[in-house]
Amino acid sequence: MGDEGVLVATVADEVEAEAICGLLRSAGIECGHRVTDETDSPLHGIASDGPREILVHESDLETARALLADAQR
Repeated sequence: MGDEGVLVATVADEVEAEAICGLLRSAGIECGHRVTDETDSPLHGIASDGPREILVHESDLETARALLADAQR
């Protein structure tokens, strides 16, 4: 993503983040993910994987939320 993006979801790990981004990308929504700053995690600062934030462009936020909600049904 070219800009910082806005948070649309937080998931457990990189595998889930890639799956969610794949779903969003298949609908034409550009996305990315990054490690969440979980300061209360016992693995904070040690593990490279863990919770991930899924980011989309602000203009795609509502569409992405709707798509993810539909996918959870």
